[in-house]
Amino acid sequence: MAHQNHDHDSGSESNNNETRFYNPYKDLEVPIRNLYQLPTSPEHLFVEEARRKHRSWGENLTFYTGCGYLAGAVGGAGVGLVEAVKAFESGDTAKLRINRVLNTSGHSGRVWGNRLGVIGLLYAGIESGIAEARDTDDVWNSMAAGLGTGALYRAARGVRSAAVAGAVGGVVVGVALTAKQALKRYVPI
Repeated sequence: MAHQNHDHDSGSESNNNETRFYNPYKDLEVPIRNLYQLPTSPEHLFVEEARRKHRSWGENLTFYTGCGYLAGAVGGAGVGLVEAVKAFESGDTAKLRINRVLNTSGHSGRVWGNRLGVIGLLYAGIESGIAEARDTDDVWNSMAAGLGTGALYRAARGVRSAAVAGAVGGVVVGVALTAKQALKRYVPI
């Protein structure tokens, strides 16, 4: 940018500032519009991924793990808040009560967030594995992934606990899929 003062014929200085805007793309032979026009469709590394109409396994893994952790952290913080309020004593100061609420909510939020994050991680991995093995993406993949996630999550506690957790996982996924279909059908979004 150049600030220049010019003397006129009359010999007096004028306060006429002439400016020139700096254009970093001036010497490039690429139209500026092309630099900022981004694609609107997703870009895939492999052609096979572009043909399918669902998220890739990496996106699935990130989505379910992140949503599980976030939901668990928020729910756990709420549980911790209720526990902290129940634990208030009559002689506690406001500072002590706030500290108790923050500590209990933070601890419960982390614990619940980690649990649901692991469940989301297991679900995404199993669902992607089943979809890849069957080479189809349908409701049965999700149901089997829910069943497998519950069973795998509780496998260390014994066969009976794993079977019950697997059944609960399958039912939870079935209810979630039914609710999703009903929402698509009856709620105009």
